[in-house]
Amino acid sequence: MADPKGFLTTPRETPKTRPVPLRLLDWREVYEDFATSKLEKQAGRCMDCGIPFCHQGCPLGNLIPEWNTLVWSDDWRDAIERLHATNNFPEFTGTLCPAPCETACVLGINDDPVTIKRVEISIVDRAWEEGWITPQPPVTRTGKKVAVVGSGPSGLAAAQQLTRAGHEVVVFERADAIGGLLRYGIPEFKMEKRRLDRRLDQMRAEGTEFRTGVDVGVDITADELRSSYDAVVLAGGATAWRDLPAPGRETPGVYQAMEYLPLANRVAAGALESSPISAEGKHVVVIGGGDTGADCVGTAHRQGALSVTQLEIMPRPPESRSEAHPWPTYPMIYRVSSAHEEGGERLYSVSTQEFLADDEGNLRALRLVEVRNEGGKFVEVEGTQRELPAQLVLLAMGFVGPQREGLLEQLGVELDARGNVARDENFRTSVDNVFVAGDMGRGQSLIVWAIAEGRSAAAGVDAYLTGRDVLPAPIAPTDRPIA
Repeated sequence: MADPKGFLTTPRETPKTRPVPLRLLDWREVYEDFATSKLEKQAGRCMDCGIPFCHQGCPLGNLIPEWNTLVWSDDWRDAIERLHATNNFPEFTGTLCPAPCETACVLGINDDPVTIKRVEISIVDRAWEEGWITPQPPVTRTGKKVAVVGSGPSGLAAAQQLTRAGHEVVVFERADAIGGLLRYGIPEFKMEKRRLDRRLDQMRAEGTEFRTGVDVGVDITADELRSSYDAVVLAGGATAWRDLPAPGRETPGVYQAMEYLPLANRVAAGALESSPISAEGKHVVVIGGGDTGADCVGTAHRQGALSVTQLEIMPRPPESRSEAHPWPTYPMIYRVSSAHEEGGERLYSVSTQEFLADDEGNLRALRLVEVRNEGGKFVEVEGTQRELPAQLVLLAMGFVGPQREGLLEQLGVELDARGNVARDENFRTSVDNVFVAGDMGRGQSLIVWAIAEGRSAAAGVDAYLTGRDVLPAPIAPTDRPIA
């Protein structure tokens, strides 16, 4: 193990965030640097448990105690090797994953868990700085061609694994740049795009080809794709957003989060001078209390909103674990993200009844009402109706599954009971040479699950094409989060 007494003598410590007034002036990541000496002590808190439940909390099966010990002993180069053994993109998970590994940490039963996520991102940042991360092109080629549709984390993970296994891989992306939600969904202040770009450079050097601006199912038909490639991996995500069909929904000023966030990302990247959907000088209401809602909150702050209010129909979660979420499950507790630290108000147990327009037809407010849960149904509390000023409302209520029009309809793949693309134990769909990975087959989930699914689907594709068993498959399609 690392420091035998580290968990007893060293308290948990995480990096400080930059002052709010300062960080609202830019789009950079919010955390300050964390001294290497402090980081090594944090890694030393790991107890190297006989049964490391952090492994069970991580869909990738990251070798957490191993690289904690290596960091504590100042063996950073071996640490990145152990980290890359299970995770193609630790800088993505190190910045964006909610860290179910930490909530499963044994130390967390009666103390603060190990800062696993901070150790992870520090390892990969150090490896890039030292030049230890280099392209790994295949030694031999199989002569097989694979198309990956979608360039989010699952598609990128599948593509990198298959390229390194010797296949000729082409990634298709309908947007004008590679990355999926990593590019245009996740704000810069959560993950700077330089992290994505240097990985894409590595993948290009390894032989992966990227084609942007190609809407598969429109620009290329399903039949053309299948006839041109030996296998196809569907990794298009769960892009069908959940709507709110309340009266006044079509009032100008009401938008989906994924109409709003990509424009802000383009501005942050310098590709757009200003966003046509801006919070500047407006009262902003975000409907939905999850991560996407928080992304909208932080973005609205940086655009100069007059006020930001986030609404959630569920009650406010407890401050600590409840009996419904015992260790090592991922608990539903009250969390404060960096965006929430920056201001605004969060309202729980409320439901939107109507969007209200002014005399010119533009959004001026929404009418909400308090609700309570009775037998699994939300019941309005009489006498609690009120108006909330709003010139911009952002719907961040999650996604209901993949887009069915176009490619999926053309392929004729079977769907499961939840409306996602059905697959077998090897991630193969009902269409012979077509596989699926990530949210398109799993439903809306975490980035760590997306990468795990991409790696597992790649193993299924490689076995299908070659009969080999050489690529790791960290999960099965039936695996579910610990909850």
